[in-house]
Amino acid sequence: MPPDRIDQMGVVDRPVLVDPGVVVDQRVLVDQVVLVDQDDREVGVMDKVAAHRGPGALRRAVSACLVDDRGRVLLQRRALAKYHFAGRWSNTCCTHPRPRETGLDAIRRRVEEELGVEPLDLAHAGTFVYCAADPASGLVERELDHVFIGRVATDPVPDPAEVMDWRFVDPIAEHDWASPTYTPWLRDVLQLAGVLDRQVR
Repeated sequence: MPPDRIDQMGVVDRPVLVDPGVVVDQRVLVDQVVLVDQDDREVGVMDKVAAHRGPGALRRAVSACLVDDRGRVLLQRRALAKYHFAGRWSNTCCTHPRPRETGLDAIRRRVEEELGVEPLDLAHAGTFVYCAADPASGLVERELDHVFIGRVATDPVPDPAEVMDWRFVDPIAEHDWASPTYTPWLRDVLQLAGVLDRQVR
């Protein structure tokens, strides 16, 4: 990787290709997202915050939808300190795979970091592309999102820096998913996970 493409803080303000044969300091990759084309082919990496600045760079994301033994969906309310869509209710967990990290490993890692629970029986449900601008921060979500469905067997013990609240909900009886109370990608995640028409026991 050319040394002039990443500054001393690991911030990249434009796409950088990562050759699989090149050894890169993992500390540099922690806050990088993987840029992709519409077919999910990798085209480079970029600093996470820079990628969210308008109009937004298309990047790979992963989302989890976890249900309990009754079929209720675990939602989290994003902490007020989050850099975009703060304070909104969302699906169980969302994140970006780091360079060279699989989507499954990324979502498993982030569920445990944010919620303090182990995601069980994770399965890939599909992908969708969306774009949404946060009116509060001015940042833009432009993502190719891989959705995973799974189970959770214990109550969360969340990191308050990431999650300010959580609840299990009946997705059929829930409120208007288009409400600004929720993140704009939530309904698409629940739809792809197949839980919007699933009866709670």
